Amino acid sequence: MEEQRTHSLTIGYILWIFGFLGAHRFYYGKPISGTIYFFTLGLFLIGWIVDLFLIPSMERQAEIRYTPGPIDYDLAWLLLVFLGIFGVHRMYLGKWISGIIYLLTGGLFGLGYIYDLWTLNDQVTLINGMAGR
Repeated sequence: MEEQRTHSLTIGYILWIFGFLGAHRFYYGKPISGTIYFFTLGLFLIGWIVDLFLIPSMERQAEIRYTPGPIDYDLAWLLLVFLGIFGVHRMYLGKWISGIIYLLTGGLFGLGYIYDLWTLNDQVTLINGMAGR
């Protein structure tokens, strides 16, 4: 039986393209540095380039930290990054009411989107952990 993975190198590198906004750091569960990257354009693009080589270790750390299960982290993150203000990622998580609220309010005027950047990994881990019971 193949081991179920939580985070992917491929998705990490795709999000790295937007890494000057911190997307890959949020994905791998590093919200503080992701926020710093967001406001400093990836620490003035230097940190962004360095991260090209750090992504494999970030992926290994995320694999240890987060719980696999029925909710796919990669899909949840792609939905958040590209459709987050429409709440599609929340609907995927089964949070239909907040997903519809996001749809009608532009991700609660962007603040809910930022909240989800900080907490999506934990939200998925919680759902996956409950499914494993």
